[in-house]
Amino acid sequence: MGTYFCKRAFDILFVLAVAPMVLPIVALVAILVRFDVGQSFYCQRRVGRAFTMCTLRTMVPGAEEKLDVHLAANPSAQWEWDIYQKLSYNPCTTRLGRFLRRTSLDELPQFWNVLTGEMSVVGPRPMLPEQQALHPGTLYGKMWPGMTGPWQVSACNTVSFSARAYFDDLRLSTDLRLILKTVFVMCGTKSVKKKGCDSQTERSRP
Repeated sequence: MGTYFCKRAFDILFVLAVAPMVLPIVALVAILVRFDVGQSFYCQRRVGRAFTMCTLRTMVPGAEEKLDVHLAANPSAQWEWDIYQKLSYNPCTTRLGRFLRRTSLDELPQFWNVLTGEMSVVGPRPMLPEQQALHPGTLYGKMWPGMTGPWQVSACNTVSFSARAYFDDLRLSTDLRLILKTVFVMCGTKSVKKKGCDSQTERSRP
């Protein structure tokens, strides 16, 4: 219990510390996305501790239907989707959206989920309800889904989807290490982003 309390306290302090920098960025990007696709945010349900997660919109309207057509016409893309639940190239992503995903700026609204206790800064990858069968077991449901984690700072395209669901290291030192690595990845100082490791590119996250 003490470990979970310390992790929660760290999450709150971290969000409050970065809020003066994050809020203006979110506001500016939200305006740009509004002009680009008409809507700034996209919200959807996630599991573990069930909650609604919002991100800045990165895909075109009607993305789910367009992606279904793309997968049906491209067997190699369907295979990639079945294994990783993401695509190295998603034709539904806008030009601005590709930039937001490469830099992970689309995920900044999730700081609100961290502040309200629905997510943690560091934890397992947030999962969609229909993806629960891909990560069997009970460990995932006991964790706060994270804005970042090992899946965000590694070669994500070489790791299966189910492998990205598990993360049970609650040490503060681990959180700090992964946060620092995430900053390096966002700044493009590592090759992981260049390998197509876009942030959370599920079909239902336009």
